[in-house]
Amino acid sequence: MSKLVTLLNGPNLNLLGLRQPEIYGRETLDDVAARCADLAEDLGLRLRALQSNHEGQLVDWIHQARDGSAGIIINPGAYSHTSIAILDALNAYDGPVLEVHISNIHKREAFRHHSYVSSRAEGVIAGFGTEGYLLALRRMATLLGA
Repeated sequence: MSKLVTLLNGPNLNLLGLRQPEIYGRETLDDVAARCADLAEDLGLRLRALQSNHEGQLVDWIHQARDGSAGIIINPGAYSHTSIAILDALNAYDGPVLEVHISNIHKREAFRHHSYVSSRAEGVIAGFGTEGYLLALRRMATLLGA
């Protein structure tokens, strides 16, 4: 049976393709999820892709991932810089965690340079556009021995 990977996207990523395309590109989150699902299948994995603008919902999904998800890939959006609750939830999860950012957060405003999630993540991929999700999925497959 293939291992399940949970892909979580935080606030405003539902507007991907529409919001600041000069930073985030024109690909929609549905496009990204479809590309990731195809790659996951090729890698012998299953993917559960979710998005919420609500911190508590993301925390709940991280808790749910404790039962059955082999790994988490997360783009916490702005919660990267503010959410100790998401960090605490990830710290209670035993599998590998990879953090993805479409833009290079280190080339942006100073408040974006720190991510609480990074202290829990096995790796951080930033600045590769939506291709970063695919890179994270390939790395997750390696970490899971898929």
